[in-house]
Amino acid sequence: MLPANIEVNLDKQAIRQYIEKRLDEEVREVFFLIDLKKMSELLCMSERHITEELLHDPRVRACEVRKNRKRWWFYKPVLEAIESVVSEW
Repeated sequence: MLPANIEVNLDKQAIRQYIEKRLDEEVREVFFLIDLKKMSELLCMSERHITEELLHDPRVRACEVRKNRKRWWFYKPVLEAIESVVSEW
């Protein structure tokens, strides 16, 4: 028998990107409430655009929680509401 030589080339950048992507997906499952800044980051939309186009919709407002001047939204329901609003565009 001949000894086998195995050579493995790893792309460290691709591995790092894959791990970061998987971590982001796992973290999203853990979110309970999000604020406007996080919503902007997740949707890749400006805070102003989200405020003008999405937050006035009754389906999105139903997911809103307020205390004083702070506003948060329940993560999973607001994403479903935004998906239905955006699908109507």
